[in-house]
Amino acid sequence: MPPFLRRLAAWFAMAGCLAACATALMTTLSVLGRAVIGKPIGGDVELTQFGIALCIALCLPWAQLSSANIIVDFFTQRTTERTQRRLDAIGTLLLAVMVGFLAWRTTAGALAVHGARETTMILGLPMWWTYVALAPGLALTAVIALIQTWRRWQGLSAGVSG
Repeated sequence: MPPFLRRLAAWFAMAGCLAACATALMTTLSVLGRAVIGKPIGGDVELTQFGIALCIALCLPWAQLSSANIIVDFFTQRTTERTQRRLDAIGTLLLAVMVGFLAWRTTAGALAVHGARETTMILGLPMWWTYVALAPGLALTAVIALIQTWRRWQGLSAGVSG
């Protein structure tokens, strides 16, 4: 895996972790505010939805790079190593196509929502912000998966060290 993609995926994962921590802190403060003074943080549900979606999209590239996704190998565990590697390559290719499609449609959705000037219900934040924030993580995941597909098909390591 090219070192710059490894570093970029690591930076995305760290940003995703920061988004998750910020979301957890905001949720905690909102719950405490509701319990102690009877007033939660306004728009906390909207912010939580955005924060967790951002966290997932930003952590996906590192999860893919690390081969941390769940693999069900019940039917393939008795096949040859070459067959397993080829099936893994096909699975990775399918993932790359799916995540690439999601990145494309998320970008198209951002443009459409921006044009419609759609905003969130409580805070009135522009909805396109959410779409734009998700697309880079999805696109990077697709690029990493495509490289892994090629490497697996060639019999090379597809993970962080390879």
